[in-house]
Amino acid sequence: MGRHWQVGGRLRMKKLNPILTVLSAAVIGFCIGVSFPVQIAPKVFPLSFGNENCTMGARNMLGRISAPFRNSTSNVDGSPLLQSNGTSKKFVPPAKPKGKERLPPNIVVQESDLHLRRLWGQPHEDTPTRKYLLVLTVGYSEKVNVNATVHKFSDNFDLMLFHYDGHTTEWDEFEWSEQAVHVSAMGQAKWWYAKRFMHPSIVAQYEYIFLWDQDLGVETFDAEEYIKIVKKHGLEISQPGLDIIRGVKTYDINVRRNDTEIHNSNFVEVMAPVFTKEAWSCVWHMIQNDLVHGWGLDWNFWRCVDEPAEEHMGVVDAQYVAHHAGFTLGNPGNDTLDGSRTRVRRRASDEFGMFNARMDSAHKAQAESSSS
Repeated sequence: MGRHWQVGGRLRMKKLNPILTVLSAAVIGFCIGVSFPVQIAPKVFPLSFGNENCTMGARNMLGRISAPFRNSTSNVDGSPLLQSNGTSKKFVPPAKPKGKERLPPNIVVQESDLHLRRLWGQPHEDTPTRKYLLVLTVGYSEKVNVNATVHKFSDNFDLMLFHYDGHTTEWDEFEWSEQAVHVSAMGQAKWWYAKRFMHPSIVAQYEYIFLWDQDLGVETFDAEEYIKIVKKHGLEISQPGLDIIRGVKTYDINVRRNDTEIHNSNFVEVMAPVFTKEAWSCVWHMIQNDLVHGWGLDWNFWRCVDEPAEEHMGVVDAQYVAHHAGFTLGNPGNDTLDGSRTRVRRRASDEFGMFNARMDSAHKAQAESSSS
């Protein structure tokens, strides 16, 4: 009996030992684990452990676990923490780079151009971007005059055409058409296109930008000679003089003078302006997205050149053109119909007042901001 009990006792002890070992290891492991800061979401434990070697109440445990979060705005997995200001809680998203900041700096290309490139060969073997840019807003009915204009500009010019009548492939009858950029949008005006397709970063490669109407007589004009003159006189915004014998005028200040190479003026019309790329970068930002006719811009071009403005703006008398027609946008005929020339001109006039009002408001806001 005794031996049997002892054997039974040993058997029981052998069965209990593994259980005690596991429990002891669990308690010791727990005590060691909570002694080190671990970045996990803090929780309140409604229990308490205690002996002479390991005492861990709920408050003590929470303090140890939450310590790493006191100077942190995110969890271990990077998700934002829920922070409290005493009355409300809000998420604090981690800061992330935007746009080009996500990329290695040496791969970022901030500027482009409108020069056409081949689909074959090596990029460095492509023809280089031209020095200057000619932009014309055109309708196919004016093809003869547009063709004559393009031929007055040398191979130093890239060319872009804005088509307001939807005709683009028809221009392929001219050999220069395949080297031009064609942008087509029905019934739009020059400054609508310019705002959307001539961002400063796109035209930054060009020293001078010609943004012309299609109805100019260019018989007495040479683009290369024109550029020599504006460089000589430091004109940042300019236009050719207007020949009023062969064409029409709107303002006397833009009429060609016979006795000068240029005459300075702080006013250049929207009809045939020429910009340096620096001046264009300013003018583009002044174009209002919803005011498509651009009326009022020319009265404010002076803001986009160095002071004094009259020394950096002017009319080139030695290179002049004829403005063949006046206001040609819209459909002639019944003035009561939408799209009629009368209604289009009325909107252009209304936009002139809107632009001036916005400029006045912007000036007042700037003045108030400066004085506060």
